[in-house]
Amino acid sequence: MSKINIHFSVLLSLLILLASHLQAKDYNVSDFGAKADGTTLNTRTIQRAIDYVSEKGGGRLVFQIGNYVTGSIYLKSNVTLHLEPGATLLGSTNPLDYVIDPKVKWSSMIFAVNQENIGITGKGTINGRGFTTANNLVSLIHRGLVEDELLLDRPREWRRPENIYFRECVNVTITDITLRDPASWNQTYDQCKNVYVDGIYVDSKAYWNNDGIDIVDCDGVTIKNSYFDAADDVICFKSHDAKSICQNVVVENCVGRSSANGIKFGTVSRGGFKNFKIKNVTIFDTFRSAITFAAVDGGIIEDIEVDSIRSINTGNVIFLRIGDRWSSGKQPSMKNVRISNVYAEVPMSKPDAGYNYEGPVEDNPRNISPAVIFGLPDHKIENVVLKNIEIVYPGAGNPLYAYRGTSQAELDSIPDMRDKYPEFSQWKELPAWGFYVRHADGVIFDNVKLVAEKKDYRPSIVIDNVDGATFRNVEFIEPESKDKKQINQNRSKNVTIQ
Repeated sequence: MSKINIHFSVLLSLLILLASHLQAKDYNVSDFGAKADGTTLNTRTIQRAIDYVSEKGGGRLVFQIGNYVTGSIYLKSNVTLHLEPGATLLGSTNPLDYVIDPKVKWSSMIFAVNQENIGITGKGTINGRGFTTANNLVSLIHRGLVEDELLLDRPREWRRPENIYFRECVNVTITDITLRDPASWNQTYDQCKNVYVDGIYVDSKAYWNNDGIDIVDCDGVTIKNSYFDAADDVICFKSHDAKSICQNVVVENCVGRSSANGIKFGTVSRGGFKNFKIKNVTIFDTFRSAITFAAVDGGIIEDIEVDSIRSINTGNVIFLRIGDRWSSGKQPSMKNVRISNVYAEVPMSKPDAGYNYEGPVEDNPRNISPAVIFGLPDHKIENVVLKNIEIVYPGAGNPLYAYRGTSQAELDSIPDMRDKYPEFSQWKELPAWGFYVRHADGVIFDNVKLVAEKKDYRPSIVIDNVDGATFRNVEFIEPESKDKKQINQNRSKNVTIQ
């Protein structure tokens, strides 16, 4: 991982130099005729200003206090949008004021395509007003003015505008701003190089699919010192192109809340993910997993380091999954994953209760699910280290409510579900309350403490078809379970319990 640190040291120096360059000259958007009255549509005016600043060699386009209504605009090379405190880029609520970019094939308020040295900075706000915009789009579809296939009056993601969509851009700086209420995903950086995100505040739960931030097949990304409150995944890494990869990424000092997942790789995972360092992240009040790594579309997940995670009131803590959903003949893989210094509390109740767009009520019967490491017989997860981990579960798994035993036949009855959408609850009942590991080689549990607050009928850990498992300083705390066998092995070899 030292190469990552070197890479980002150089990147940070580059971005500091870039920032000083872009601040060389300021232009006030009001001088171009933009109105900050909250009603005037400024799309053409803002675009003319961006074009002018870019043609003059670049600089900052400054928005002073007020509300600037706009539809789709395109950021150009060497231009930074700078939002002063009290300045808001306010998304138009008319869906027809947004374009679907022909290359991106998506809708957004702020686009950038094939640009360099661009940024959005300042203490101001970008507010997509997504709930109103999305519902106005539904109305247009019902009237036959816009074509779309509605599912429960929910237009497709690409038709609803994001706040930001940057594609194939180099040297991107996003700092200090607040991002609110998109109609779809919030901000996407797609096939970009050298992306630096620092100190942003994201409130993204106005509508369906409101992710916090999406990084797609990018090379060189830093996300730090930021807060995310999202209706969908908090920080989501995707790989849309089988010939590309998302790599050289640092996430540190971030906090996230979600009705889906905290840190997620996937679900789209055609190329893969490599060289990630995730450190000092807090996930709370989150419906699904704090950490989800899913290689289900033929992609790879390699050389991932996760350090210092706090997960409070989260439905699941760790979910590592290889599947075969859209692989198209490619060989998925996951190897060299290290997760350390984790403290987590899993509740009995639904952790995202109260969200406008809560996660779905799970099919019952189901007791609380364990952390999951689940590969495939022909594509095992390899070399996973779990060190300094403490997870507190509610326990209370009841065989009369739902039951999954640990006999050979009962474990063999658990389907691999290789082509299904990956979620920790997809198997409903699993035979362990702490960790379930299947189709994996080289798994190390080092200084792991698993606590059940009430007695559970299941053992703490079940491993199945595992070659090479080491349990070192593993502690189990469960009421009324003094003589209980807490580690169950099936079809496994080279298992060491120290």
